[in-house]
Amino acid sequence: MNAYAAAPTSAYKESAVLTAPPEQLVLMLYDGIHRFLFQATVAMRGGDYVLTNTKLQRAEAIIDELIATLDHDQGEVADRLNALYLYSRRALSESRIEKSPEKIEHVQGLIRELRDAWAEICPGVEV
Repeated sequence: MNAYAAAPTSAYKESAVLTAPPEQLVLMLYDGIHRFLFQATVAMRGGDYVLTNTKLQRAEAIIDELIATLDHDQGEVADRLNALYLYSRRALSESRIEKSPEKIEHVQGLIRELRDAWAEICPGVEV
């Protein structure tokens, strides 16, 4: 049995990522961060700190990828995004230490604003 027959949902997601234009990929990354932060908040409020950490790590990995792929030759926009991403990483680290779901939600709100702004400036990208 091939991988596509075994996991059609996974195959669909992989195909969507491989065929998406770069602008759509950024939206998908923001959506992934948002989803993992939501799950981390729910887990933290439920006292499941192992799951919280796992979900925070997934969100942080995406943020790290966004940092790594910034084109700093584009000037001030890239520098500001870098600062926001670094701030988000720091806030998520603090949320772990302080066991603060509110800090996770704060970052989640920042990511949502970035996602919405990106969707507005990229015409033709599915929202």
